Amino acid sequence: MKKNMFAIIFAVVVFAVTGVVSAQDTFTVGLECNYAPFNWTQVDDSNGAVPISGGMGYCGGYDVEIAKVIAEALGKELVISKIEWDGLILAVNSGKIDAVIAGMSPTEERKASVDFSDPYYESDLVIVVKADGPYADAKTLADFSGAKITAQLNTFHDTVVEQIPGVKHMTAMETFPAMIVALNSGKIDGYVSERPGAVSAQESNPGLTFVEFEEGNGFEASPEDVAVSVAMKKGSEALDDVNKALTGLSKETRQEMMDAAVENQPVAQY
Repeated sequence: MKKNMFAIIFAVVVFAVTGVVSAQDTFTVGLECNYAPFNWTQVDDSNGAVPISGGMGYCGGYDVEIAKVIAEALGKELVISKIEWDGLILAVNSGKIDAVIAGMSPTEERKASVDFSDPYYESDLVIVVKADGPYADAKTLADFSGAKITAQLNTFHDTVVEQIPGVKHMTAMETFPAMIVALNSGKIDGYVSERPGAVSAQESNPGLTFVEFEEGNGFEASPEDVAVSVAMKKGSEALDDVNKALTGLSKETRQEMMDAAVENQPVAQY
């Protein structure tokens, strides 16, 4: 009996130690896996997609490629955790994940809760509309007066909608696929997006296009609002190493990675 008890205790200790070592050897990243071309879910590992923990398929996209670069620089195995947008910051602060790499902008509000890396992509804000709709030829924000416009819930995108004169600011939606469905059904006239996301939507849905604005005719935003960065728990010792990994990627290389993500995204029409 004593021998068996010793064996059980020994097994528990070994398991606990092994678990700690395993956790130290992994870099767990949280993202929606639902925001192409930054991240998406697919059924196999084609084009470099990584398995989602829990057997939820595979996640690919620009964010995943950035996560790979960082994980390699840290000398750790990349683990992808699929988490809804609103739960990402909570997950990193609770220790469930090591970082958020999900097309997240380092806004002042978020900086109060987490630390951010240097930006790993910068983009412009555009409005996605129907290609044959009344706003396809818009040139300025004023051209959207009276339009029903929305954006993703709890994002900077939703705050800039009010910059449109006379806009009908519709209730924010949880996901980009939901906004595409709403746009195709006529419930909204457009939604605010970063340019890569708009290109992705257009590639997958030929009936959509997006409106770009020349300087002075579009949204006003600070550089940090149109950039995306890695979010980590405040005081994370790994942040400096993450920034070093990002420094090794030139602007040209990052754009090539984004272009590849747009080309490799699964075709999903809504």
